[in-house]
Amino acid sequence: MECDFESDFQSWPKSEVRTSLMTLDSVPNNVTARISSVDMRGAHGLRLMEMGLVPGAPVRIVKAAPLGDPIQICIHNYHLALRRTEASAIEVTINS
Repeated sequence: MECDFESDFQSWPKSEVRTSLMTLDSVPNNVTARISSVDMRGAHGLRLMEMGLVPGAPVRIVKAAPLGDPIQICIHNYHLALRRTEASAIEVTINS
């Protein structure tokens, strides 16, 4: 599945955008969000940021494993699997 959605995300009219803040583990499938913060406690937060999960980056939930963990996300045109505990440390805003 193609993962190029950053240009579409940036072209939304600002006057029509309402944002809601939540964690990445609670975002539904195929919804695009923008990372607002990453909990930097310990080595996991630093490693997540090294993999491109930085504030301002658009991210999309692709799907979840059959038992719900891990989840597959698309960020910077590549796919990444995250545990739900790791995804809960990432705050995102969803434009609706």
